[in-house]
Amino acid sequence: MEAQDEVSAREQHFHSQVRESTICFLLFAVLYIVSYFIITRYKRKSDEQEDEDAIVNRISLFLSTLTLAVSAGAVLLLPFSIISNEILLSFPHNYYIQWLNGSLIHGLWNLVSLFSNLCLFVFMPFAFFFLESEGFAGLKKGIRARILETLVMLVLLALLILGMVWVASALIDNDTASMESLYDLWEFYLPYLYSCISLMGCLLLLLCTPVGLSRMFTVMGQLLVKPAILEDLDEQIYIITLEEEALQRRLNGLSSSVEYNAMELEQELDNVKTLKTKLERRKKASAWERNLVYPAVMVLLLIETSISVLLVACNILCLLVDETAMPKGTRGPGIGNASLSAFGFVGAALEIILIFYLMVSSVVGFYSLRFFGNFIPKKDDTTMTKIIGNCVSILVLSSALPVMSRTLGITRFDLLGDFGRFNWLGNFYIVLSYNLLFAIVTTLCLVRKFTSAVREELLKALGLHKLHLSNTSRDSETTKPSANGHQKVL
Repeated sequence: MEAQDEVSAREQHFHSQVRESTICFLLFAVLYIVSYFIITRYKRKSDEQEDEDAIVNRISLFLSTLTLAVSAGAVLLLPFSIISNEILLSFPHNYYIQWLNGSLIHGLWNLVSLFSNLCLFVFMPFAFFFLESEGFAGLKKGIRARILETLVMLVLLALLILGMVWVASALIDNDTASMESLYDLWEFYLPYLYSCISLMGCLLLLLCTPVGLSRMFTVMGQLLVKPAILEDLDEQIYIITLEEEALQRRLNGLSSSVEYNAMELEQELDNVKTLKTKLERRKKASAWERNLVYPAVMVLLLIETSISVLLVACNILCLLVDETAMPKGTRGPGIGNASLSAFGFVGAALEIILIFYLMVSSVVGFYSLRFFGNFIPKKDDTTMTKIIGNCVSILVLSSALPVMSRTLGITRFDLLGDFGRFNWLGNFYIVLSYNLLFAIVTTLCLVRKFTSAVREELLKALGLHKLHLSNTSRDSETTKPSANGHQKVL
């Protein structure tokens, strides 16, 4: 009888492992297909020749797609875990959701952590060096020579990073045991290195997310149709049409003029056509779209941003009075045993919305920073090197998103796998400073955003507008092309 029970338990364990592996593979396949279509949409179209560079580009494309799929998995990891916990809590004995269990959730966290390390430290460096390699001098040119050069560069890079981490560990924690533990490559070195990268990713999110939260209002204002208040769209379209015809005649007849060259006229004509397209879209939009959708979206963005700041403020208070609010060192009752929110399923849905909102805002803020402005991909005109850089950046941001969400108190779901092993998560001063900086910087960015028009008018009234004390040229709501092609300040 005991032998039969043991065989039955082994069979059940085997079927459970097969089922979980199948589910993970299907989820990854869906993410990989979506990532492939996204990258091919922006990748520069090259010749369809089966030469050496085409093979190298295809391998780099495969590795970049894999990295983007892992990034998407890291973004979906925390929302999927939260919604799974609520589903298991609501339907604990439902036969059709037995596949959704704690073992699957832990396996997904471990897989995302593993592939994040592989993509960040192996696949992406290999793709970059393989793309830039030409083979060592004196060797026969070909794929093998480029692979050999790439492997040598990877070994040198690994030695460089190993030395830097060892020196940093010796400076920060001058302990013989801690330095000797670095020789344990798999159990300590890679998690320690990934912890440092995660800290850098969280700091990058701390810089990008407040900027993105304020820029989201501008981005949505560009995508949506604004209400036409005290504006005559027909007159503006008529004026812009006359200007387009004048520029077209000037381009056809005076292309060799001293005042304008052909390229300047073509660029000005493209700007006029773009403005005309926007005006025609505003005219064709329905009254519901103009007068209801735009204000509703702006109010929704303001509510989500306000809730995020309030949750961070509440988390700061919890950190000061309750040490269990720390993101490390606390373990909940387990998946499917208790709700993580006081509002149940509604609170879990709100947490998921806020997590996605923070991720989108961080990406918007990342591309809004001047240092990363050149990273913005262009449709059908993005080089493979720039795609690799974008994939690495998105991977760093997405891998740090669960850690940031838990550190800021957006969710109470405990970090699983290697995400909960980061050393700096147990430091009270780092966590408290992170929350304070996020709340302060986000508030300052929002105040600067909504008071920009008032500051411009005050500077004009004081006669200081010529000193350019207020830098608001990046927002399209502050300066925009008028119907006659000039710039007008609101």
